[in-house]
Amino acid sequence: MTILWTAKGKAKPSPEAMSVGEHLGELRRRTIVCVLTFALAAVAATIAYEPILHVLIRPLCGVDATALRQQSVVPGAHVSGAGGTCSLYVTSPLDGLSLRVKIALFGGLVLAAPIILYQLWQFVTPGLQSRERKYAAPFVSAAFILFLLGAATAYFTLPHALGFLKSVGGPSLQAIYDPIPYIGLIVLMMVLFGLTFQFPVVLVSLELARVVTSARLLRSWRWAVIIITAVSGIATPSSDPFSMLALAVPLIFFYFLSIAIGKLCGR
Repeated sequence: MTILWTAKGKAKPSPEAMSVGEHLGELRRRTIVCVLTFALAAVAATIAYEPILHVLIRPLCGVDATALRQQSVVPGAHVSGAGGTCSLYVTSPLDGLSLRVKIALFGGLVLAAPIILYQLWQFVTPGLQSRERKYAAPFVSAAFILFLLGAATAYFTLPHALGFLKSVGGPSLQAIYDPIPYIGLIVLMMVLFGLTFQFPVVLVSLELARVVTSARLLRSWRWAVIIITAVSGIATPSSDPFSMLALAVPLIFFYFLSIAIGKLCGR
């Protein structure tokens, strides 16, 4: 078996001169780095379980106090100064362990994401031409920033979504949240918003590839607004109008921003 790890100080061959085995060795080395990084980050997230759980519960604490006054106070629940209930209730002896594992995996992925993306970038970059590398760097950076922006948008809109969902049930219902589906909803919304916020990156890429033109996108803006609004309403996990608008309005803005960026890159 050939040695797949590059010796320290040894000159690394160019991508064109590397054999299939050397390419696989490079992939294996960077995969191992990513796995080890994720494992260490998951351990760190496990140690920081309480602070992470507090951050994830905070949207529940910010639910509108008016909605809470219309409901009976759940025995054992405490009310925060913001007017929201900050308690989650487990219904199974294994729920606590499952919740800790989910937070460890989710937190580990978030903490390890910069290094994982860097390893992916280092593996892909040598095979790119100089012109492609010039475009790839800002695209990767923009995609990462937009994902974080989308996740933050979902996090800050969640209290409004929970308030709406509580009000739909009526004042006769007592809200007792299971931590597993609650954390799952938060993670799903953050991931979905983060992926959806990649819309301008995809659109600008299509413009640079000459698949679509800025003029054609500008002519179709009415249909684009209708489609974006409909997709936002269908794709929002909480199904509340506030979250739908929080997703649709940025996407409409990104649509026109992508047209402007496409024209600028075309020039």
